[in-house]
Amino acid sequence: MSDTITLSADIRETGKKLQTLRSEGLVPAVLYGHGVEPQSIILDHLRFARAFKEAGENTLIALTIGKGKPVNVLVKDAQMHPTTNRYTHADFFQVRMDEVIETAVPITFIGESPAIREQGGILIKALDEVEISALPADIPHTIEADLSKLATFDDVIKISDLPVSKKVEILQDLETVVALVEPPRTEAEMAALNEKVEVDVTKVEGVEKAAEKADGTTEEVSK
Repeated sequence: MSDTITLSADIRETGKKLQTLRSEGLVPAVLYGHGVEPQSIILDHLRFARAFKEAGENTLIALTIGKGKPVNVLVKDAQMHPTTNRYTHADFFQVRMDEVIETAVPITFIGESPAIREQGGILIKALDEVEISALPADIPHTIEADLSKLATFDDVIKISDLPVSKKVEILQDLETVVALVEPPRTEAEMAALNEKVEVDVTKVEGVEKAAEKADGTTEEVSK
């Protein structure tokens, strides 16, 4: 990943329909922040998709609007069309580099667990991101969890085991489990999982229903 992720945008003119902008390969977006007047902008879809893939929601992007100076932003939301897989809208939050912010950082699992390789265990990933607080420049792009530490079925990786800079504050319980390895299932357990559950049809068909009498009262009858 490059040191600085850059992206350019233009001011969105009023009057042009959003659908028209999207058909032209543009992504409507909004830029906002503390003490920043919300601004409607448009971006090239391909360039935004590339930048967002690299940055995610926790890495700074240097955003230039028109001929203005670059500002540091985070992508706070990116909406995608359910069938075309094209971005339809984005929200950018302009950060202050001297202001601590809270965000979620994804966990990247690295290494190989001996408990899986040698004993056929099953990896259980209990978390895929960690809530942190830090200055924008200190926010890690990702936090690594080394699976090689899971040598036995008794070993676990907790949040406290994750390598995080002292400049980053973890906002979750440090004892929260990130990953562990469960023993392989026995033949009996596998058979139980594959066993089909038979429905008691007689109970379903014998459910009593309320039938209304001529006088307006009801009585319980069976099928």
